[in-house]
Amino acid sequence: MSTPPDRIAAAVAVAQEALTGGRYAVSRLISLVEDVRPSAVLPRDAAIAALEDAARERGHRSSILGVTGTPGSGKSTLLAALAGLLTANDPALRLAIVAVDPSSPTSKGALLGDRTRMNVVGAPERVFFRSQASATALGGLAPSTFQVCRALALLFDVVLVETVGVGQSEADIRHLADRVYLVIAPLGGDELQYLKAGIIEVPDVFIINKCDEPASRSTYHQLRASLWLARPEAGDGLPIFRTSARTGAGVPQLAEAFITDARSHSSSVATKAPHFFDAWVIEEWGRAGKRQLQREGGAERFLAAHEGFGRAQLAFDAAIRRSLQG
Repeated sequence: MSTPPDRIAAAVAVAQEALTGGRYAVSRLISLVEDVRPSAVLPRDAAIAALEDAARERGHRSSILGVTGTPGSGKSTLLAALAGLLTANDPALRLAIVAVDPSSPTSKGALLGDRTRMNVVGAPERVFFRSQASATALGGLAPSTFQVCRALALLFDVVLVETVGVGQSEADIRHLADRVYLVIAPLGGDELQYLKAGIIEVPDVFIINKCDEPASRSTYHQLRASLWLARPEAGDGLPIFRTSARTGAGVPQLAEAFITDARSHSSSVATKAPHFFDAWVIEEWGRAGKRQLQREGGAERFLAAHEGFGRAQLAFDAAIRRSLQG
């Protein structure tokens, strides 16, 4: 499919305007990146390429921090408190938050309610927020989360990604984020329940929120015991923070850990593209797509042969159609 040059030029102009930092300009860019129509593929690639060129020129570095956890653990409220502290402690810090909300398997709609909980106090002009519907995708992320974070990481210093919050099946975040934080609430389960939840194998950092509740102490010991069983190689090396978004207890210490992690884990989102290309192939083409991708040498090789994630998608669509017709 050919794309008019003026559409590509317009996409590059949107990317360049987003570099100025205006909230409306960034929103327009993210809408362009989220567009799944075939006609939007090449403009999206052009916009991302423009952002990458600009990032290289100014030596831009960023990090992506993922926050996952069970529903009701207070992830959104905690992130709002953290965002306020992070921007207050560093007057130059620019922060983006991507919150993925669950979609109904019946209506396909989603109540993007995380936005109502994220009332960032302090420097809202330096905080960009985007809600996404999961579109019933498994893994805790939306289909376009990778592309959105790829763009935001080229504009902002830190990108925080809050997953859907369904708990046990959320593993995709480890393929996107440089560091993963798991938020749990007191009475979230005993040792056996934590071991059943494969999510315990994903995080780099654990957070017991609502620590002002009396049950938080026993939850801490149950979680520590579970970690010794599930990840014995880590031992006591995995940090566990105890926080209360309501009272503010422990939040400054957690904010300090966030900024330390952000500074010490520079992200290269482009290197994570093979995992998400592989996921896209399976989502679009199922087993037939997986077999075709194997014949093509795998996601990394296929991406390297085509300039741009979107161009690779178009090329793969064409390749598998030829294969199925033949």
